Amino acid sequence: AYARDRGTVPAQNKEVFPMEERKFCQCCAMPLDKPEDQGTEADGSPSADYCSYCYKDGKFAGEMTMEQMIDFCAPMMAQANPGMTEEQAKARMHQFFPMLKRWKR
Repeated sequence: AYARDRGTVPAQNKEVFPMEERKFCQCCAMPLDKPEDQGTEADGSPSADYCSYCYKDGKFAGEMTMEQMIDFCAPMMAQANPGMTEEQAKARMHQFFPMLKRWKR
């Protein structure tokens, strides 16, 4: 309650839910740090929500379930985070993928 009253997020939650500090693809959770990371809308404008791998010309690049996306992304997340196993990556993704726009129910 103390951290909530002060408007801060406990450190352990920042690691699990990094969405608040950076912009992430709302499909695969890839960081959207550079303009070229962004996908494109049907009119060619940059997508504010999706990366260039997931979204092009206003359409998703592939049809897959959230579980398939987690299986696909886990090796890359583990590789990008030294010391993290694929199983740890999958566990984290299971926590935050349901909050991404494409997978919200």
